[in-house]
Amino acid sequence: MTQEIKQQPIYISPEYFQQQNSESDDEIDLRELFGALWKGKWLIILCTVIFAAGAVIFAINQPNYYKAQALLAPSSGEGSAGGLGQLGGLAALAGVNIGGGKSDKTQLAMAVLKSREFQTRFINKYDVKIPLFAGMKWNKDSDELILDPEVYDSVKGEWTREVKPGESITPTDWESYKLFQPVIAVSQDKENGLVTLSVEFLSPNLAQKWVTLLIKDLNQVMKEKELLESEKNINYLQEQLNQTTIADMQSVFYQLIEDQIKNRMLAKVQDEFVFKVVDPAVVPEEKSKPKRALICVLGTLLGGMLGCVIVLIRFTFRKEEQI
Repeated sequence: MTQEIKQQPIYISPEYFQQQNSESDDEIDLRELFGALWKGKWLIILCTVIFAAGAVIFAINQPNYYKAQALLAPSSGEGSAGGLGQLGGLAALAGVNIGGGKSDKTQLAMAVLKSREFQTRFINKYDVKIPLFAGMKWNKDSDELILDPEVYDSVKGEWTREVKPGESITPTDWESYKLFQPVIAVSQDKENGLVTLSVEFLSPNLAQKWVTLLIKDLNQVMKEKELLESEKNINYLQEQLNQTTIADMQSVFYQLIEDQIKNRMLAKVQDEFVFKVVDPAVVPEEKSKPKRALICVLGTLLGGMLGCVIVLIRFTFRKEEQI
């Protein structure tokens, strides 16, 4: 006896179809996207042209900057670290610093070059504030730096820049240091120890001049520091020598004093005390920045991307309104 199986009808709710339709609507159709981009091609072209034209105008109006650089070698002067290195421990116990060698001297000189005190003194010594704040661009035909009359009046020799109430119309040392700091760049090659000092500025002549003066002043400052430290060490060692009666200690103090006198003599006769110029700075003939071609390319790409984004956003909102 066979029993017939009665099939029950399958009921599908309308919510199921609505869910399926919504899922299919949420799927990204590349054909629709490309179609939307093609329909909005004129908007994309318009945005690209506008941004490209703006990038060209911006690049043309940017002044040229020139970079002058010099290659330096750390000075290999014989000092206490080389001649009396075996006495370094005794000197430290005696409270005397006989130096940490050529490497430490180079690192110290680079730190002094980047310091606020050194750069501020350099700015005030060579009247760097006027070209630094008022410089607009370099005139190649007249070979001179054009100054902004709204910042500095070269005829009257007065500052004319607009400042907030209570601020000095003449640039302060702190303002000058903040503006001059990015102009200087110094780096050391870890493989050969050579140091590169560069200055990037509107005027190629000033860039070359400042590099040369920076090297000169840095050597002079480091020389003065060495002479002052040696003089203090000699005076201190002589005091300690007069207070001791131990022959061995007297011999050590005599050697330390001799070493400090040797350092002082070498410092007096060496003009290139810390850095020797391997390749001096010359007046650059080619600009270092701006990269006008790169600016134009990036502006054009940005305009095209913005146009595509606008078209896709409009397409998305229209599709949601049709649902």
